[in-house]
Amino acid sequence: MDSCQLVRKETKMEVVHFNQRQLATRWAISEATLERWRCEGIGPKFLKLCGRVLYRQIDIEAFEESCMATSTKTATPAAQVGER
Repeated sequence: MDSCQLVRKETKMEVVHFNQRQLATRWAISEATLERWRCEGIGPKFLKLCGRVLYRQIDIEAFEESCMATSTKTATPAAQVGER
């Protein structure tokens, strides 16, 4: 192979999905809270496939990152989702 050619390596990225129960367990919240958040358009992005609700791990982690705060004064609106 010529040294000037670029070699493209195929990498398989496995997409990890969580169902509603798994995400509720991860965050120690009720499944009803996740259902309410979906209805209100808050929380992480989700997929609805054949009546099943799934959350991609990458979307869960992005939402968690958006909730990061360094103090209560700088809490983001996403971090205050559960407050009412």
